[in-house]
Amino acid sequence: MKDLFVSSPGAVVNRTRGLIMLNQSALPLLAVLLLVAIPVLSGSFRLGLFAKYLSLAFCAVGLVLAWGYGGILSLGQGIFFGLGSYMTAMYMKLEATSVDPAAAVFGTGTAGPPVPDFMTFNSIDVLPWWWKPFAHLWFALPAILIIPAGLAFLLAYANFRKRVGGVYFSIITLALASILSIVIIGQQGYTGGANGITGLPVFMGYSVQSDTAVYVLYYVTVCLLLVAVLTARFILRSRLGKILIAIRDREDRIRFSGYDPALFKGFIFAVAALYSAIGGAMFTMQVGFASPSVCGIVPSIEMVIYTALGGRLSLVGAVYGALIVGAAKSYLSEDFVNVWLYLMGALFIVVPMFLPRGLAGLLEWKGCRSGERQ
Repeated sequence: MKDLFVSSPGAVVNRTRGLIMLNQSALPLLAVLLLVAIPVLSGSFRLGLFAKYLSLAFCAVGLVLAWGYGGILSLGQGIFFGLGSYMTAMYMKLEATSVDPAAAVFGTGTAGPPVPDFMTFNSIDVLPWWWKPFAHLWFALPAILIIPAGLAFLLAYANFRKRVGGVYFSIITLALASILSIVIIGQQGYTGGANGITGLPVFMGYSVQSDTAVYVLYYVTVCLLLVAVLTARFILRSRLGKILIAIRDREDRIRFSGYDPALFKGFIFAVAALYSAIGGAMFTMQVGFASPSVCGIVPSIEMVIYTALGGRLSLVGAVYGALIVGAAKSYLSEDFVNVWLYLMGALFIVVPMFLPRGLAGLLEWKGCRSGERQ
């Protein structure tokens, strides 16, 4: 790959043209794959699996912004994914409980609404006050978007204001992911514990368990993901994106220029958290439950792997990374039951060693070589 850096001016121009063509065609090709190819070639079961992978791709796209361009390696994106998942589950659980005749025997009689079944099993007869607003869609939807993003901004700004960054911030996010998972499991009466919140058949009065709902939720997820990628691309091409890259590379110079790096880093970390929360919400609607297993250390690290495999500087590559890892997990766990975890571990080791810039970096290199030959 030495010839990428030592070449003639004509070769540089050809390489640049190749990269521009590659970047311009990446998003349309992804849209065709997601909107046409996968639905045509997949049945409802496989389509549901792809929708689940794409829900996790929101986290990978957010990490491209935070890690690839902001220099913020978060090992706790599962926190925000889990918040979005659980808040969606709270709304869906209260909706399901309100239309369930069997649930009417629970609660506080005429003075209060019926409580979810898992609360009754834990001798909780009154719906907690912080659950009650989630019975209303007008509160639940903004909360899913605002609360994770707001918490992320406060966390990032407080740390970066004190110059706490790098590996120390990564460890903090990792610890918080572990804490959230432990709290959810420990507060079984309010969160469902290790079992999570289950029994979520409807959303806004519509069933989410039919074959038609699988297709609808898939296309909604794809459209939201494409909007997220376009929004992220707009951010990176704006002046904000240029400042982020400058902060990542030379933070001291930006600070001396009069900017507040903590504010910019807090903002981009909040955007990444917002993406993760949206992914968590779509994940819950597709699988029909919210579980502490989606917000702990393991899923948070897997989200980083999605980004690393696709390329931490490529928004489209992050989506492919999530699809490839998700599909590999499903295929290997079905056909290689006893060794699939070892195969996944080998994949996670090989990619950083031999593809440090991910699949996107490999494609860029091939694009440069083809540009030179032209």
